[in-house]
Amino acid sequence: MRSKSILALALSAFAVSTPVLADDHGGPVAPKPYTTGATLTKSVQASITPDKALEILKAGNLRFAADKPLKRNLKARVQATALGQFPFASVVGCIDSRAAPEVVFDQSVGDIFAARVAGNTINEDILGSLEYASKVAGSRLVVVLGHTGCGAIKGACDDVKLGNLTGLLAKFKPAVAAASTPGEHNSHNHAFVDEVTELNVKQVVQRIRDQSPILKGLEDEGKIRIVGALYDTSSGKVSWY
Repeated sequence: MRSKSILALALSAFAVSTPVLADDHGGPVAPKPYTTGATLTKSVQASITPDKALEILKAGNLRFAADKPLKRNLKARVQATALGQFPFASVVGCIDSRAAPEVVFDQSVGDIFAARVAGNTINEDILGSLEYASKVAGSRLVVVLGHTGCGAIKGACDDVKLGNLTGLLAKFKPAVAAASTPGEHNSHNHAFVDEVTELNVKQVVQRIRDQSPILKGLEDEGKIRIVGALYDTSSGKVSWY
């Protein structure tokens, strides 16, 4: 009797820790309609269009801003995605601790790719990552997510020089140069910083198209969208470009 109990416990533990097989069989799958909060499988991903991906993120941010996030079983998500991932969107965001894409869009394990660097800019590594996400892994949307009060943007506005940060901040100088807000052009002028932040998002969106023929081609074919967005750190709301 005791041996049966031990066996039952062992089988139970095995069932809990065993990952659920992803529905990727190396070939076409039948699209399965997305439902809010659904775990992303290949079938579910196949049903998501670029416009639908944007709609999902917008709805997620509305939940976050209203302090009504979905209740999720994260352990179950870990198991369900252990053998495969099929995110529906990719986000180029800042490293700012207040602006984590998974949080501000109320997404979960396996939902989105997130590439983060101070000032939400791009380089060859990030472009390569986005190309993998869209061309290989099937992501339908690329979002460049800026945020208010960005320290990197302020640093560029003040022409800060600091080790390796100097080269990074130089990437924002085109936005600084293009801004036309009246008054001092430094971080003390909040309206100026806001304009530079928005311009940088829009310029990065365009640079993605200019520097990645792969992503530009996918967008031209209607397979993905590339959009800009701005997260307000005071309200929790995201606006879109």
